[in-house]
This record gives sequence, C-alpha cells and structure tokens, in this order.
Amino acid sequence: MPPIFLINLERSPQRLANSVKQFNKHELSFTKIDAIDGATLSQAQINKHYWETLNKKNYHYPLSRGQIGCYLSHRKAWQAIVDQKLDYALIFEDDFSLTSDIHAAINRINNLEMQWQLIKLCAYKGRKRRIAYQKTLDDGYSLVVHKKLMSGCCATAISYQGAKQLLAATEKFGRPIDCDLQHIWETGVCGYSLMPFPVIQSTEQESDIHVRSEKQVKKAFFKRKYQQLIANINNKKATSEFINEIHQEDFKQKRSLSSFLFEKPS
Repeated sequence: MPPIFLINLERSPQRLANSVKQFNKHELSFTKIDAIDGATLSQAQINKHYWETLNKKNYHYPLSRGQIGCYLSHRKAWQAIVDQKLDYALIFEDDFSLTSDIHAAINRINNLEMQWQLIKLCAYKGRKRRIAYQKTLDDGYSLVVHKKLMSGCCATAISYQGAKQLLAATEKFGRPIDCDLQHIWETGVCGYSLMPFPVIQSTEQESDIHVRSEKQVKKAFFKRKYQQLIANINNKKATSEFINEIHQEDFKQKRSLSSFLFEKPS
C-alpha cells in the first residue's frame, strides 16, 4: 500500500474528521500534512516562492493568500515524497469521498509496468474532458491522457521523479497550482487519469481556498483569453509529443515480448 498524505488546515478539524471517517471506512492509513495557512504568512514567506512579476506575466489576476497557501501545501507534500525517497504517494485534499473501488484502483497503479509521474484520481467537481489516449487495464480501469490535464488537486498519485521535477519547476510560481500542473510543457511533468475515477470531490463543503480569499479580484478578460489561446497551442503540441512517447514505449515493450516468446532455445 502506498503512503497516503492528507493536506489539512489545523483550523479545519471537521474536514479532518470527515477525511478520517472516509479512510477508516476503507481501512486506509494516512499521514497528515499540516496545510500552510496563507492568511498567517509574512510577506517574506510569500515572496520565497510566489513571484508577483511572474504572476503579472503569466496570469490574469493576483493570487489570494489562500491560493498561495494551497500551492505551498502541495509543495510540502511533494517534498515529503522526495525526502522519504518514496516510489510514489497519494496526495489528498480534505474534501474527498472514496468509492468502493479505491483498493482495486490502488492495485492497478501498483501493477503498472511503465514509468509515470502523475496520475489524477479525481475530476474537479465531476467535470469531463475529451480523451486523447486510452490504455485499457484490468478490472475495468483505463489509464487516460486527456486533451488537457484535468484541473483540481483533490486526489493525485505522484511518483518520486514527478515530485522532484515539480519541485524544481515550481520553485517560483505565479499561477494557481492546478493551472500550473496543466502547463506540462513548462513543468516537464505529463499526467494521466485513472478512470473511472476512484475518488469523488465532495460538493457539501465550501473550499477553504475560497473562504480564505480576502476579496474578489477583477480578472483581465482579454489577457485571460490571450493566455488561454497560447496555452491551448502549447498544450496541444506537448500532449501530442507525450502520446507519441507512450506509443513508442508500447512498441518497444511489444517487440521485446515478441522476441522473448519466439526466441529459439539454444
């Protein structure tokens, strides 16, 4: 069983209790990652990783302290994977609900015979997205590459190499975390989705990020549309290259298996 990290704010005991109930129901142990509360950060602490210049260049509104705290909390979880030299870990935010297939889903990940860096286990608010590549696994599961990586960070599997790469790529950031993860041509970390998703994001709890946002910020409409256009172009190219790499690896594995099966005994 892989390590499970739960990101939870100290001042959110009810969300912790709900998470514990979910994990206990499915007999899963976890380690709590104390979430970083953006509201308590000094400006110096914020400036260590959040770069306003990068934000103005790459995003259409300044991040709230809540969004910054959320990003730093995930970096804390990635750092734990690297520090502990884990093959991979599951990272949960505290607004999830587990399906009865969670153990089967974890087994499918454990049995993957391929290198991977990131696997989404949940769709943000149940949203759907077009599929660009699909690999059928056992027990009715598929490993999917969406035309654009699913947003949200409710539940994600991150490998050691994925965590190491993400930490290096996000030493300075200016976008929300799930948006940065979608910029795979910048991070160098391409992601899959395990479908059907074994985790559901709870809609009964208001997001801590929104609760902690100081005020509504005005979004630059035209700047956002331009950024989306450029991102779509870059994403299409990067996703296509990722899928080509997958096909090449599949071909190598099939050729290797074929050589083994038909190899004449000496």
